[in-house]
Amino acid sequence: MTPRLAFLLAAAALGACARQTPPNASVPATARTSQATTETGVAEEHHAHMMPGMAPVEVPDNALFTAADVHFMQGMIAHHAQAVHMTRLAEAAGAGPRVLKLAQKIDLSQAGEIALMQGWLRDHRQFAPDTSAWRTMSMPGMLTPDELTRLEAARGTDFDRLFLRLMIKHHEGAIKMVADLMATPRAAQDVDVSVLANDVENTQLAEIGLMWQMLAELDQ
Repeated sequence: MTPRLAFLLAAAALGACARQTPPNASVPATARTSQATTETGVAEEHHAHMMPGMAPVEVPDNALFTAADVHFMQGMIAHHAQAVHMTRLAEAAGAGPRVLKLAQKIDLSQAGEIALMQGWLRDHRQFAPDTSAWRTMSMPGMLTPDELTRLEAARGTDFDRLFLRLMIKHHEGAIKMVADLMATPRAAQDVDVSVLANDVENTQLAEIGLMWQMLAELDQ
């Protein structure tokens, strides 16, 4: 593991520990279902079509990483970048204190992981998308243009509810991307990719549980 990866993941872990995740927060079954039911063939097809127009990945013969690892890192950059865009709408939308705090935590952790993934791709002589990639790439769980328009227009409690619902969907998409990666033969054997993928899954599963609880409290 590179020193940069160790530092960023340690910081992410501290942030996760600081979250006030309730011990009984339930995780919806749908968050795990996609992982459990993903088959290898489906995963390979997904990776093959997730970034149309992008140059083919060339992997050295003796490399530990695979094309699926590269696709995962590239796709997750776009996925995280859209999440960061969503979080940065919260303050201007008049989000409540808890939603604003959660948005700031997601912003901090995912912006750090974007830098990590870009560094890994450059270190391995692969194309590293910038943070505008979410505008042209489509990944599981990412918001549609209509959903983004509705979120950008929402204010106050309406924003809080819509942000939480859409971020849950977004997080479930990221977890599916991890499941697809893990279901691909020889993928995630590179330690940096494996640690990052597991961190994405664990952190976002915890945040999904927290967001379901926050939604329930808003509806009381």
